[in-house]
Amino acid sequence: MCVSVGDKATQIATLEGRKLVEHQVSRPADDISQIHGNIYVGRVQNVLPGMEAAFIDIGTPKNAVLYRGDVQYDRDDLDSKPTEQPRIEQLLKARQTIICQVTKNPIAHKGARLTQEVSLPGRFVVLVPNTSTYGISRRLPDTERTRLRNILDKAKPKQHGVIVRTAAEKVTAAEIERDVSRLVTQWNEIEALAKKTRAPALVYREPEAAVRIIREEFTKDFRGIVIDNRELCDEVRAYVSSITPGLAERVEYYDPKAAKLPLFERHHVQEQLRKALDRKVWLPSGGSLIIEATEALTVIDVNTGKNVGKSSLEETVFRNNLEAAEEVANQLRLRDIGGIIVIDFVDMEIARNRAEVMKVFRAALARDKTRTQVFDISGLGLVEMTRKRIGEGLLESVSDLCETCEGDGHVLIEGLIG
Repeated sequence: MCVSVGDKATQIATLEGRKLVEHQVSRPADDISQIHGNIYVGRVQNVLPGMEAAFIDIGTPKNAVLYRGDVQYDRDDLDSKPTEQPRIEQLLKARQTIICQVTKNPIAHKGARLTQEVSLPGRFVVLVPNTSTYGISRRLPDTERTRLRNILDKAKPKQHGVIVRTAAEKVTAAEIERDVSRLVTQWNEIEALAKKTRAPALVYREPEAAVRIIREEFTKDFRGIVIDNRELCDEVRAYVSSITPGLAERVEYYDPKAAKLPLFERHHVQEQLRKALDRKVWLPSGGSLIIEATEALTVIDVNTGKNVGKSSLEETVFRNNLEAAEEVANQLRLRDIGGIIVIDFVDMEIARNRAEVMKVFRAALARDKTRTQVFDISGLGLVEMTRKRIGEGLLESVSDLCETCEGDGHVLIEGLIG
């Protein structure tokens, strides 16, 4: 992991070998656009029964939205006891004050998305205050899940829910208990602050992007973290030391002046980023992907291009689609593409080949920590899928809209249209 601190932004690049697989940007102005995970005391502005949603003022330029399914309530607090699930207008009223957490950053003209089920992520566990939530990451092997379940039975607070993360693999009971205790203390402080704070107001801010990403992702699988800012390096090393002392020595300071080369240039990140902004991606055998984003969805077209194969058309197309399946998964992760995605693989006649392409595609997506849902190839040869949208995407994070065409990509010829 390479962390580069600049005047305009902090950039975090994750590499597997020399290959860039993820890139994230944290800008100083992100109190408005990058607020995922922040906790607010919000004020209900209006409730829309027809949309089963409420708009909440949390102090950002656009009101955030809270859907009915994300509202927490106690049936004993309701004026009447409905036989079915209560409607949103029975749970929320205009000018009501609530504690809520951002689950999705504001994107374009859409405000942030909220939930009342607050969660506080730690290094090994996630605390879900005032719930009975109990869970262990499914990515862990069964023997490890059994061991962690025994630890969690003793460490879990009675009044709060806890989810054990993948990073808890092989950690001791003491480390988990320490993580739980720290999160409970943190929640008590947030709750106390919320009670004496006037809405709308921020009561908990997620740590700086570099610290947050390291908390979420840094495990023994990483060879190390290289940071080109001394202060941030010391902060990260202190955090890692307090949670996982054995990994602290893997946090290194990179001195650009001594190295006479910027960190991202040393690791060839910049050139890979530029390629990741192109709409066309070349495949190893000469085929290509064309990636087009629209308001509703992202479309990826797979072409054989220069790949003419050797034996038969079906074999050429099959091999090309296998390469495309791997590369599409890589590009979704690198470009942080979210929402609905439609992939047009080159048509294959043999059902066994179609099944193998989907098998490879799903295996490649399994390396992505962001949740995805994939459907089989349709009768039209299309693969429909969704990928959870959290951030704004790679292109949006490193660019501004053109002032002339406002992102449309076309400028009308002067004098032709009045």
